[in-house]
Amino acid sequence: MRILVTGGAGYIGSITVRSLLDAGHEVTVLDTLEKGRRAAIDDRASLEVGSVGDRAALDRVLPGCDAVMHLAGYIEVAESQADPDRYFANNVAAPTVMLAAMADHCVDALVFSSTAAVYGQPAVSPITEDAETMPINAYGESKLAFEKLLDSVAGVAGLRSIRFRYFNAAGASPDGLLGEAHRPETHLIPRILAAMAAGRSRFEVYGGDYDTPDGTCVRDYVHVSDLAAAHVLALERLGTGGPGAVLNLGNGRGYSNREVVAMCAEVTGRAVTIDIGPRRPGDPDRLVASHDRATAELGWIARRSDLHTIVEDACRWHSTHPSGYEKGRPQAPL
Repeated sequence: MRILVTGGAGYIGSITVRSLLDAGHEVTVLDTLEKGRRAAIDDRASLEVGSVGDRAALDRVLPGCDAVMHLAGYIEVAESQADPDRYFANNVAAPTVMLAAMADHCVDALVFSSTAAVYGQPAVSPITEDAETMPINAYGESKLAFEKLLDSVAGVAGLRSIRFRYFNAAGASPDGLLGEAHRPETHLIPRILAAMAAGRSRFEVYGGDYDTPDGTCVRDYVHVSDLAAAHVLALERLGTGGPGAVLNLGNGRGYSNREVVAMCAEVTGRAVTIDIGPRRPGDPDRLVASHDRATAELGWIARRSDLHTIVEDACRWHSTHPSGYEKGRPQAPL
């Protein structure tokens, strides 16, 4: 199949692109390179530099496509609270242009990278896909707004979409060639590993008064390679005429921020003292997924999503790429 991957130069996008290519698909990446890295894109894929809101770019890349994987978007909770208009413009208004272009080019299959943030502060854990959606931050609101738009388009234009509600994506490709390279970095595991690599003796976590056993946020971490595998399975379902779905992707259990710091210390052999900083606005106490539906409907299994493996793979990437992709395409470690 011929696939357009928006945001394919990003963290999850680049690993998904490689998984699609390895599965025999033809891939075009559409990315502004605002957050993504050109060096992260597999040489077998083609690149169109542009936005999902750029109709001219879409008209160049959509003809002949069988499906779209939409991974482009802004993802930072705190930033979304500070500038919600920017998030709605990028996460809702811009991809609305993409949906219109898809309809005009008769592309009726979409895999969408949504988020567990649509659930807000869930009443029950683990969260199922039938849980009420009540986001408590602008990031989650923008993703839910686009999901609702997909429902409308499905009724009018027959678009079939599989929406993945991710929990915390983490880790790196097992071979150490692809990983997180955000600037600035806000995700917990790479921040901890960077602090340890720099020899710092203390590390600050956001908030210590959450309603959790140790007072720090609890999150469900899912390995980025497991996310990529889910995208390939979703594509295969849509490619054979299968229906759309809303599916959680997570590992089924949660880890507190303190537990994540402890695991990083175990893997690296470097300990740090935890300092408690202020909460981030819009952060819920606990987000843990039930992924039973993804397993039942796609046959998806979170093979690498235990926390030890996630941290090991992340450590391999960050230790061999301390500057991310800044020095060009990564080489295989010795």
